[in-house]
Amino acid sequence: MDQVNFRPMTIFPSESKDADSFIDLDKLWTAAMRRLGVIIVCVIAAVVLAGLYLLTAQPNYTAMTQILLDENLSRYAEDATDNQTAQLIDNRMSSAVEILKSKALALSVVEKGNFDQNEMLVNPPKSPVDLIKGVVQSVVSLVSPGSPPATDSQIRAGRREKAAAVLQQALTVERIGRSSVIALSVKSPDPQLSAQITRTYASSYLTEQLNANFDATERATLWLQERLTDLNTRAQEASLAVEKYKREKGLVSPRGELLSAQQLSDLNSQLIVAQADVASASARYNQYKSILDQGADTAVQNAVVSTRDTDNTVLQDLRKRVIAVTDRMQAVVQQFGANHPQAVALAREKDDLSQQIYRELQQLTGSFKNDLDVASSREQSLRASIERVAGNNSDANVSMVQLQELQQKADALKALYQSYLQRFETASQLQSLPIAKARVISDAGVPTAPSSPRKTLTIALSVVLGLMLGCAIAALLEFRERFFRTSEDVQEKLGMRFLGYLPMLNAMQSEDNTAAPAPAEVAEGAQLPAGAPISFRRMMRIAVESPRSQFAETLRNTKLACDIVFQGRKCSVIGVVSCLPGEGKSMVAANLAGLISAAGVRTLVIDADMRNPGLSKMLASEPEVGLVDVVLQKTPWTAAARVDRRSRLTILPMTMRSRQLSHTSELLSSTGMSQFLDSIKDTFDVIIVDLAPLIPVIDAKAFEPYVDGFVFVTEWGVTPVKAVQSVMRSEPQIASKTIGVILNKTDMSSLRKYADPGAPERLAESYSSYYREGPASRPK
Repeated sequence: MDQVNFRPMTIFPSESKDADSFIDLDKLWTAAMRRLGVIIVCVIAAVVLAGLYLLTAQPNYTAMTQILLDENLSRYAEDATDNQTAQLIDNRMSSAVEILKSKALALSVVEKGNFDQNEMLVNPPKSPVDLIKGVVQSVVSLVSPGSPPATDSQIRAGRREKAAAVLQQALTVERIGRSSVIALSVKSPDPQLSAQITRTYASSYLTEQLNANFDATERATLWLQERLTDLNTRAQEASLAVEKYKREKGLVSPRGELLSAQQLSDLNSQLIVAQADVASASARYNQYKSILDQGADTAVQNAVVSTRDTDNTVLQDLRKRVIAVTDRMQAVVQQFGANHPQAVALAREKDDLSQQIYRELQQLTGSFKNDLDVASSREQSLRASIERVAGNNSDANVSMVQLQELQQKADALKALYQSYLQRFETASQLQSLPIAKARVISDAGVPTAPSSPRKTLTIALSVVLGLMLGCAIAALLEFRERFFRTSEDVQEKLGMRFLGYLPMLNAMQSEDNTAAPAPAEVAEGAQLPAGAPISFRRMMRIAVESPRSQFAETLRNTKLACDIVFQGRKCSVIGVVSCLPGEGKSMVAANLAGLISAAGVRTLVIDADMRNPGLSKMLASEPEVGLVDVVLQKTPWTAAARVDRRSRLTILPMTMRSRQLSHTSELLSSTGMSQFLDSIKDTFDVIIVDLAPLIPVIDAKAFEPYVDGFVFVTEWGVTPVKAVQSVMRSEPQIASKTIGVILNKTDMSSLRKYADPGAPERLAESYSSYYREGPASRPK
């Protein structure tokens, strides 16, 4: 047979959209609208559950009070303290919050308010869940071995513990921002009880603060008193040890100093004076001695005698006389000459005066020498005394070190005693201070409305949760969407031509083959009621009976595609195939053949599905002979064929006994089949063959050489995309001959939900007037 050369096509093209592009909002909106029913159901279910919760939940009332923690409340009774850092303030606030949450304070509140006797608190109304838990616990207690009965004290203690636990669960304590205010709130089923518990909590906390301060100061006072007694005794012992050591070592003088140290100080003072005297005497002696060493004449002329050193009146008189004689002698020498007797006499007188002055100087120098010797002797004596006293002072210094150690210990104990004494006095005063460093700034009032459950918030949350759950389920359903829904799916995932949608029809097959009327017996004016079951046999004539329906229009588009592909051919063989059974290929083949035949084209439709001849089941009566008999040349095809009177369609059926054949593929590819097809090509213009599904059997693959083109039928929303792609991959000969794909059993009411905005599927309502489900009027 001549082969039709189809143009090459890409069976699995890549996605046309860029993977890095932004999210397609149109597709998201389409998916949301498509799953709107699921989302609405989830929202309704969530709202219903929230309503049931609100109906069964026990209302609770919350009372709140505010407590201010302020160190300045006791500023008039205590000494001013340094400003506290932010870290210390945070630690103090955190400690106060934990104290309010503590079990000890809860037990104190229970004792103060006798809340263990309050049945509303100890045994509150139970919810349905709590009732179920109670029944289960009762059953378990009946089965488990019994315990000895509790005493009254144990029962009271248990009630107190339970009441305290309930209070801790109902209590909420939190710091308000960065302030020093703590908000304390209590929740209970009774508003009066909530307010009472909150007030009792605030009062108990203030009392606890006072008691804590009193206990702390009392314990500190007792400890300080013990320490003071001990320190006083030790300080007295240390002072007595110092005095005893001083007395034993003789280390005390009337002025409160060491005797050796006092003596050494006095001797040092005297030594300094003696050294000064020696220096002064030595200077005078050396001065006069140097004058004497110059000789008599020179000593008289150069001697400088200070009036501070001695009474030198004699020397002054002698020096004046020498000056006067010298002046007279010079006058005589100038007038009479040096040999004049008066000049000689004056010279002798001058010499006598000089000798007197020299002798006077010698006497003074000897006197100064005696003074120097006395001063030096005194200095040496003082040095010897100092050396002797310094030796004694060294021994005293060694003893002084131990004395200082004893004195330091005594001073330290005395200072420590004074410090502890001051603390003791302060603690004694604070012990009776009735001021707490906290106060209530907002008293708890009786709540007028329940705080939980919050109806508006609960309903809003249920709506939000319902939306989230619905969106999650919708997303899961969308991710699980693996089927063909629109023409875009066919073109993108298969790369093939899309031929159209065939609407879903409700088939009704009669159990008795004679019960349903034959196609030829259906009245011409009968219409296809929407949603009503259609006879299984009548389904092969839908396109003929309703030529202006969308069903017929899709098959007409298929016929046009085949005409374009097979243009100029004398006889074309068209195979109708599908991947899986039940996709409606037999109905498509019958209606396509009927539509082509009704147009005046000589058409033969062959039921070649030997395993499950669906086309033959549509006939009014079971055929006696069929395709197998024709291929095996047991009977001519004219004897086996049947003709529809209205559409003039020739049908070559398959007998039911052919279902027992095991080698159907060999029969379809046999020489008898080739001879049969060759023999009828002059009789018919179009041969449509209803072939078996591609996945279960290989009959269609065996018959492929005789087919000019395939029409692929896929069930809308049922056939997996992967299955079709796998078949097309494994059967490239069939894929290359496939004219197009038809989506059968389409839910037209849901189709627009899967189409993108602006797609033809969304515009179905605008052209629905072009379709008419009733029969077209025949021209006269």
